[in-house]
Amino acid sequence: MRKTPARFYKSTSGDEPARDWLKSLPGAAKRILGEDIATVQYGWPVGMPLVRKMEPNLWELRSRVHEGIARTFFTMHDDELVLLHGFVKKSRKTPENELQVARKRMKEVHNA
Repeated sequence: MRKTPARFYKSTSGDEPARDWLKSLPGAAKRILGEDIATVQYGWPVGMPLVRKMEPNLWELRSRVHEGIARTFFTMHDDELVLLHGFVKKSRKTPENELQVARKRMKEVHNA
């Protein structure tokens, strides 16, 4: 089985905000997200309930963690999984500002 490489979005200043967010989570949540990311890497394409397509080139990884439901937005670029943005969801609807951050980063990745 082929593993799809994964990397974090990197801003022009060199920051990796999705990596920083992931590192800030408690150990159990980090482990769950790591396992879910690996599931996507080894099984791409993956569908619901783990991965939901949000719009062209943008997906969300849906991970159940003790803190709530973690969402990690990603895109596929040059056969790589690029982790764009993550947050823990508190309401049923994905907040528009979180989606906007992911869209902006996705456009940067695809236009680089």
